[in-house]
Amino acid sequence: MNGWKRSGRGSRVKLVATLEEQETSVLRGLITEVTQMLAGRVEEAPQDELAELTGMRTGPSKRPDDRVLARLLPDFTSEDRDLAAGLRSLHEPALIEAKQSAATAVLDALPEGGGKIELSVPEADQWLTALNDVRLALGTALDVSEDTPDEFPEDDPRGPHLGVYHWLTFVQDSLVRARAQLL
Repeated sequence: MNGWKRSGRGSRVKLVATLEEQETSVLRGLITEVTQMLAGRVEEAPQDELAELTGMRTGPSKRPDDRVLARLLPDFTSEDRDLAAGLRSLHEPALIEAKQSAATAVLDALPEGGGKIELSVPEADQWLTALNDVRLALGTALDVSEDTPDEFPEDDPRGPHLGVYHWLTFVQDSLVRARAQLL
């Protein structure tokens, strides 16, 4: 991938990039992993009669134990634990739904075997959401921080994955820059 570029004018403007087969495969795999994690969290949601009667979905009130999932679904406030639990219960289902919708948009747009991708502005926003989630998940799993070197030592098993993290950073940054030109 050489980055995202603007194509077209006016209402027909698109953001365009070409992904190699390996790049689409990696992206598809990582996004699928994130959606599976989120689906597992949905299964933890309490099933109560009030929710069934009112149609109001509620989610778990407890923060996820898995640190990657906890990074994707952070507390809504840190000031009050009871308030955080209540907000999580009320709003986490919609947050998960939005994340899954963005992931689906990316998966639907990825060409089998690689190829050209053309995104409208709303589609680009969906991609940015999904790319951010994948980077957050992978970065958390790899313990990426501001102090992380560009490469891990050769004997570090995280090494090959750090290259994928850097590539995701490039893809996201390139899309952000191309998207910003449309403002």
